[in-house]
Amino acid sequence: MKAAIFKGSGQPLAIEDVPKPKPGPGEILVRVAACGVCHTDLHYLDHGVPTFKKPPLILGHESSGTVEELGDGVANWKKGDRVLLPAVLTCGSCEMCRLGRENVCLNMKMYGNHVDGGFAEFTLAPAKDAIAIPASLPLAETCVVADAASTPYHAVTHRGRVRPGDRVAVFGCGGVGVNTVQFAAATGASVIAVDIDPSKLEIAKGFGAAQVVNAREEKDVVKKLRSLTGGGPDIAFECIGNPVTVKQAIECVRRGGRTVVVGFCDKPVELNAGRTMFFEQEIVGSLGCRPVDYPRILDMAVAGRIRVAELVTGRFPLEQINEAVDTLRGGRGLRNIVVP
Repeated sequence: MKAAIFKGSGQPLAIEDVPKPKPGPGEILVRVAACGVCHTDLHYLDHGVPTFKKPPLILGHESSGTVEELGDGVANWKKGDRVLLPAVLTCGSCEMCRLGRENVCLNMKMYGNHVDGGFAEFTLAPAKDAIAIPASLPLAETCVVADAASTPYHAVTHRGRVRPGDRVAVFGCGGVGVNTVQFAAATGASVIAVDIDPSKLEIAKGFGAAQVVNAREEKDVVKKLRSLTGGGPDIAFECIGNPVTVKQAIECVRRGGRTVVVGFCDKPVELNAGRTMFFEQEIVGSLGCRPVDYPRILDMAVAGRIRVAELVTGRFPLEQINEAVDTLRGGRGLRNIVVP
């Protein structure tokens, strides 16, 4: 089969012929319909973030496709079934899984990190982890639910605990940020989107942002957000992973407010701990999504409460995957998908 091989940071992905995997007991082989290109992939490609499995490795953790072959003991799927593969595979038996927090499973395995991912014609999946895609949703575009939509759903619903009427600020309007906007808006919150790109702020309006703030044009973003909300947002989501915006998100929330860190940041962030203590503010992290929530997200898409297909702004054949990555590097569009 054809696959895009990651050989190390600073190197382009190489299109090569590799052996097609064979499903073992309890596994299914999935013919990949599409796989989304995510900023996490850029961390491996450009920023030297190591993968758990040493290269060579097939990246890609936002996959959808059809069941091609069944391993021994698999009875709940048949060839041709449409499936979504979650970005992270869980063990189901560790302490975190037994507490219902499978997204921070002690034995988690992430596609394109611990195991080969979806930038290929075929990929393997445990049969227990695949999710059926409703017939009314487009097979290829629905791949972005695996991460770009599910991560914001978890952040908004479980970590941010957004309620109708809440005032919410979202820092960053890329794929994850725009979905944070649309899930918060779907919950009934009044959302302010913050970015430095006017085109992304316009997109955020289309996905439910009531107001926008261009951080490049504002002298003091924190002061602006406090002014727009009469004291500060109830909840702020940082969806970039930048120390500056993490600090702004923490500082802008009102007394008793909550900041949810969604973007990956590997640098120190300055924190006024006294203010956090005195105003009883919360700072929480948010990672991925629980397996039980994927069908709920798909149901929201079927009902039209969230939009999925419109999130995909670029489609690339596998042979042009490096062009798709370049588009992401340039900050153009929301989500590119690779179609093998």
